[in-house]
Amino acid sequence: MSQFLIAIAVSVVLLIFLIVKLKVHPVLSLFVAGILAGLLMGYAPLKIISLFTGGFGGTLTGIGCTIIFGSIIAEGIRDTGSAKSMVNFFINLYKGKNLELSTGMAGYIMSIPVFGDITQVLMAPIAAVIAKRDKKSMSTMGGWTMLAAALTHSMVPPTPGILAVAVLLGANLGLVILWGIIISIVGYLITWLLFRGWVAKEEIPPREDYIVGVEEVDNADYRNLLIKEEGLPSVLAAMSPILVPVILITGASFADMYLAKEATLRVVLDTLGERNIALFIGVILTFLLGMSHKEKVIENFNSYSKDKESSIFTIMANKWIVEALQVALIPLLVTAMGGGFSQVIKSYEGVSELGNAITSMNVPGMLVPFLIGAFLMVAVGSRTTAGMTAAGICAGMVATLGLSPVQCAVLIGAGTMIGSHVSDSGFWVGTSLFNLNTTQGLKYITILGSIAGIICLALTAAFMAGGLL
Repeated sequence: MSQFLIAIAVSVVLLIFLIVKLKVHPVLSLFVAGILAGLLMGYAPLKIISLFTGGFGGTLTGIGCTIIFGSIIAEGIRDTGSAKSMVNFFINLYKGKNLELSTGMAGYIMSIPVFGDITQVLMAPIAAVIAKRDKKSMSTMGGWTMLAAALTHSMVPPTPGILAVAVLLGANLGLVILWGIIISIVGYLITWLLFRGWVAKEEIPPREDYIVGVEEVDNADYRNLLIKEEGLPSVLAAMSPILVPVILITGASFADMYLAKEATLRVVLDTLGERNIALFIGVILTFLLGMSHKEKVIENFNSYSKDKESSIFTIMANKWIVEALQVALIPLLVTAMGGGFSQVIKSYEGVSELGNAITSMNVPGMLVPFLIGAFLMVAVGSRTTAGMTAAGICAGMVATLGLSPVQCAVLIGAGTMIGSHVSDSGFWVGTSLFNLNTTQGLKYITILGSIAGIICLALTAAFMAGGLL
C-alpha cells in the first residue's frame, strides 16, 4: 500500500506542478503523470502504455459521442434563441421577482448536456441586459447564474466530467443524474436563501458592450422585464433537446430496476435511454427546432459567426457540426487523457487496502471521495480532471469505504465544487463575461461555489442517513 500511496502522491504533485506552475496543457500533463504513476507502482513500460491507451480509448468509447452531441445541442440553443425563451419562462414564473433565478435556472438546465463555460458565454449577455433593466448588480446576476451552471457541470451527467466519473466507477447513470439533480438543485436554493443578501451588497455594473441601447424599465409590471424578440421558440420546444435525453436516460435506469428483463417496455426504454442514442435524439430535436425557426437561426448564426450563410440546411448539417467539433475537441481529449490516467491508478491490485486503512482510522468513508475531489479541484483547477482523477483513486476502494458507486460519484461531484479559483479557466471566463475583477471573482465564484459544495455534501449525508441514496 505504501508503494501505491507514494505513486499517487508523486504523480498528483507532478500533475499539479505541470498544469499550475509550468502551464503545460492538461492533455500532456495527464499522460506524463500517468506514466510516472505506473513506473512508481512497478509496472513495465509496455504495460503502462497498454493500460493508459486502454483507458483513453475506453473513455472515448463511453463518452465521446455524448460530448459531441452535447456541443451540437449548444449550437442550436444559441442560434434558435432557446436560452432567451428559458429566461422569459422563469421571469414569468417568478412574476419578475428574484430575477437572478431566471438566468440561474436557465443556466442550470442548459449546463446539463453543455460544457459549463459555454453556458456562461450564452447566459452572460442575457444576465447583463436584465441587470441593466432591473437595476441589479452583476454580483447577483453573475454569482447565481455561474453557481447554477457550475453545479450541473459538476454533478449532473451527461456533462462530460461527471459522466466520465460515473462511467469509471460503474455507477448507474440514471441514478447519478437523478440524485445529482435533486442534491444540486436543493443545494443551490439553500445557498441562495442563505447568502443572497451578502451577494447583493456590492454594486457591480454589467459590461457596456452587452447593454448598448438597453435602458432601465419600470419593473412594477414584470412583463417590462421580458426579453422581447420576434420568433423565439416556446419554452417546451426550447428545453426539449436538453430535457428529453435526461428523461430517457433516467427512465432506462428505472426500467432496469423495476421491469423484467424481457419486458417490451424495458427493451424500448433501454434502447432509447442509451446515452448516445438519447443525446442523438436531443440533436434531432435541435434540428427540428432549427427548421421551425429557420429565419431566427440564420440571423443569429450569421451574427455570431460573422458569416453570410443563407441555407438553413448548411448551417445545421455542416456549420453547427464544424463549430461543435471545435468546441468539443479539448474536453474530449482532456477527458480521454483523464481516463487513461485513472485506468493506470485503479489497476493497482492493492488499492482496496487503502480503503481498509482509512476506515480503520474511523474516518467517515463518505468524506474520502469528497475531499479527494475537492483537493484536486483546488490544485489543478479543472472539474473534469479533478473528478476523473478522484474516480481513479476511489474506484478500487468504493466497497471498503461503505459506499455505492452512485454515492461515490455524487460525492466526488460535490467535492469538485470546492475552490474554483485562479487556476481554473472557468474562473477567468466568468470574471470576464460577468464584469468581475479578481477579488470579486474569489467572492462570487470561489467562496459561493465552495459553500454550495459543502451544502451538497451535507445533503448527500442526510439522504444516505435516511436510506434514500
